[in-house]
Amino acid sequence: MNSLRVLVVVDEANLMWTARAVNKKPDWTKIREYLASKDEGRELVECVAYVGLPPERPDFADRRNKKLGFVHWLRTNGFMIVTKDGTPTEGSNYRANVDVIMAIDTLDLVESIRPDVVVMVTGDSDFAYLAEKLRRRGIRVEVASLDQCLSGKLREAADFIDLREVFNECEDFEGNGHNRIGGASVLDGTYQA
Repeated sequence: MNSLRVLVVVDEANLMWTARAVNKKPDWTKIREYLASKDEGRELVECVAYVGLPPERPDFADRRNKKLGFVHWLRTNGFMIVTKDGTPTEGSNYRANVDVIMAIDTLDLVESIRPDVVVMVTGDSDFAYLAEKLRRRGIRVEVASLDQCLSGKLREAADFIDLREVFNECEDFEGNGHNRIGGASVLDGTYQA
């Protein structure tokens, strides 16, 4: 039996929001391996992370350098990276929405590498239309997130992969080791997509 060719696209900001919601520091290589497991008859053809960067300004320099260090780590560990410079908003905040870039890029990658499966690591309802468009092309579409962080629209548009199992193997942000996360009631409706 031939392996299923898998393209994984990751909305880094959404994955990090999801991880913080349950106090887990994501293990990026474990997540990638989980989504394209050879044991499940899958072959990873590419894994692309879309990362919004803090603006290139002195008041954001420390945060930008930290994020660029993370981007370097991702690249050296086999991830393809697409970045977008953010624009300042109120106070010390910034906005670097990569959704449009991720959607257009995914359509281009599908044409060039011809995957059997596209896994979108996000819970953002903005990607529901992309999932439907890919399905109309005969591509299996899966979204990977936690149940409590997945929008209803995206759940309806694609098959769901619950990241709870792999997150349970990750340490928490405080370095207190591993703790198991609960089910959909953990956030009690705090996420609205």
